Amino acid sequence: MKISYNWLTRHIPLSESPHKIAEMLTACGLEVESIETAESVKGGLKGLVVGHVLTCEKHPGADKLKKTTVRIGTEVVLNIVCGAPNIAAGQYVIVATPGTTLYPLKGEPFTIQKTKIRGEISEGMICAEDEIGIGASHEGIIVLQKPYEPGTPASEVFNVETDYVFEIGLTPNRADAASHLGVARDLRALLDRNLITSFYEVSPNNNSSKTIHVSVEDAKACPRYCGLVIEGVKIAPSPAWLQKKLKAIGLAPINNVVDATNFILHDLGQPLHAFDTDKISGGKIIVKKNNTHTAFTTLDKTERKIHPDDLMICDAEKPLCIAGVMGGLNSAVTQDTTNIFLESAYFLPSQIRTTAQRHQLKTDSSFRFERGTDPDIPLKALQNAAHLILEIAGGKIAGPIIDLYPHPIQHSPIQISYSYLQKITGISIPKDSLKRILHNLDITIKNENDDELYLAVPPRKIDVQRPADIAEEILRIYGFDNVPLQEYTGTPFIAQQPEKNITQVEKVIGSFLAARGFHEIITNSLTHPKYSTACQKQDSAIYILNRLSEDLETLRQTLLFSMLETARYNLNRKQNDLKFFEFGKTYHKQQNEYIEKEYLALLATGNQMAQTWQQKEVKVDFHYLNSIVLCILEKLNIQPVGKVADNVLLQHAYAYSIEGKLLATIGKVSPKILNMLDLKQDAYYAEFDKSLLIQNYSPKVSFKEINKHPEVRRDLSLIVDKHITFAQIRELAMKKEKKLISDINVFDLYEGKNIGEGKKAYAISFILQDYEQTLTDNVIDKTMQKLMSSFESELGAVIRK
Repeated sequence: MKISYNWLTRHIPLSESPHKIAEMLTACGLEVESIETAESVKGGLKGLVVGHVLTCEKHPGADKLKKTTVRIGTEVVLNIVCGAPNIAAGQYVIVATPGTTLYPLKGEPFTIQKTKIRGEISEGMICAEDEIGIGASHEGIIVLQKPYEPGTPASEVFNVETDYVFEIGLTPNRADAASHLGVARDLRALLDRNLITSFYEVSPNNNSSKTIHVSVEDAKACPRYCGLVIEGVKIAPSPAWLQKKLKAIGLAPINNVVDATNFILHDLGQPLHAFDTDKISGGKIIVKKNNTHTAFTTLDKTERKIHPDDLMICDAEKPLCIAGVMGGLNSAVTQDTTNIFLESAYFLPSQIRTTAQRHQLKTDSSFRFERGTDPDIPLKALQNAAHLILEIAGGKIAGPIIDLYPHPIQHSPIQISYSYLQKITGISIPKDSLKRILHNLDITIKNENDDELYLAVPPRKIDVQRPADIAEEILRIYGFDNVPLQEYTGTPFIAQQPEKNITQVEKVIGSFLAARGFHEIITNSLTHPKYSTACQKQDSAIYILNRLSEDLETLRQTLLFSMLETARYNLNRKQNDLKFFEFGKTYHKQQNEYIEKEYLALLATGNQMAQTWQQKEVKVDFHYLNSIVLCILEKLNIQPVGKVADNVLLQHAYAYSIEGKLLATIGKVSPKILNMLDLKQDAYYAEFDKSLLIQNYSPKVSFKEINKHPEVRRDLSLIVDKHITFAQIRELAMKKEKKLISDINVFDLYEGKNIGEGKKAYAISFILQDYEQTLTDNVIDKTMQKLMSSFESELGAVIRK
């Protein structure tokens, strides 16, 4: 945001230098990022002075040149060779002294030097208009019409104005400072100096036939709407002073009416819009939602599709303006305009923000409306704008001054105590200083007692809603630099540290995976809607209203597709061995509630390791990725239960759960999914529910003494139905004998005709060990008999002996 130093002086008298003002603004929260010098004439006519031509005679070596002597001071006379046809003795002219840099209207800047021209010394240059950038004439030198004291700076003769423009990095919460008046209000509090802002009143004319009838159908989206008609205006270029103001802050002048509205916007922070009254059908202005998808051409000559939820300014037949964002071409002020309807309103910030984002339109108006303008100023700004237009464009007020404000926005009440202020600021601010700061910030003290203040905060201060905000307002004006640093800092309380450090868990997992060749990635949460269809989760998909493109229309419901897209990008660049992991969120809608879930996802494709002369290539497979998953769970001291699972995205899916909740899923990515993303090689995927990982993670490591007694191995061969899994066998064995079984493992699996159709044979080893004594044959045989009986009775197993 650009703020002009000279413009600020319209609101508050300033004797401080621009750099001092910049320091003060930055200290109070309006960070001045840079200061630029702006001059009404480039270069500011520095080095140019008034000269009095004492003599003028023909140059001895050139017919078209003159040899002159010019006095530019009491005792300073220069010899100057000049080629202008209108040069003569006795004239008062503009002289560029040696070392002066000139900025002509055309061409590059150049510097005047003492030189010889055809053998005669020339100690400067007598200038024409175009040579110093103040006009287009090159017919001859500038001859001043009245005498000036020789040596008078040319900048004084031509009233050159030098300004300083602050580039302020305005934060979103400081919408109240998005104007010269807003910045001046902060300076008023900082300097304890009165404002000199002028507010004008114009008188209505109820006898005119140019009356416009206004109705607001959506008072929630438009709480206040003001307007008036001016008839008989003459569209023309703005006066020089107004053009200078706008140019200083980087705006190009358009015409007197449009420039007046832009001036008020940057002056008072209130956007306005001027309609050509003769283009308003039916003499009506209606503020309403469009409710249909209508084509509408805005001032930038772009046709836009109006959304039913967009707030529009309409007449009796058609829309005229996207409220708070941009006007329409069909009602724009042109050179032929003679009557205008001037609008000044307060719109609901969220309404304008949504509309501006939907149409990707960022204007000076939407910038302010979407952050929140001052609902108390629309009428004042309207009358100031009308006063200015009447002054520079002529005309007269026609009809009444309209102000529809059925439910005025009240000041926010806040109760705060002196003791609270001292606690939160760390210092005791004198009560008189504190009250003066509040007064200068327009925060009214409604009531008070020995320790408490009852305040009313103006609605333009949208970020001041609670006692802590009041403390911040006071402290930024009082000065953070005025808060002394204590020799020893401390706090009256110690924050409770979480038992489980989430960051530490992520670091442990990340370090482990990185050591095994995995690369961490961060992918976009926005994905293609076809992925929701592939997940068979269309009903829980969340669609973006202001989508960037059709490929980024939904929030992801799994990390798989964004990881596969990353894999595809790398595979297309000949990187065939890939191992990725990502900590990310998924997004779901359930019964009109939005749910975010955090996951850890792994993806592996290609070879496990790079091929070398010692290491043959070994492809990534299910068991490789499963071993990584088990290692992660072991590092976190989590012991889940695993079983075969169904998953629409994965083949041969296997799931780990804990206390009945799904903790992790692993499997081979379905060929259908790979084909959708045009991937030609197999990929394996695993994902963890991060919240369950954190919940069940135990940072405590338990130790026990190494068993001194020998272990015993016994093998069993079981024939079971094909649907019986090893997990069921293991679960049953551990249930029947927890104390003695230390490990169970499958070392062979057979399916074939020799054992019957629908059957399979497991060869399983059991490791038995007792911590208290050496196992005897009798105990071992009883244990194995108990297991075999359980397998036969509960699983229908046949024990092969």
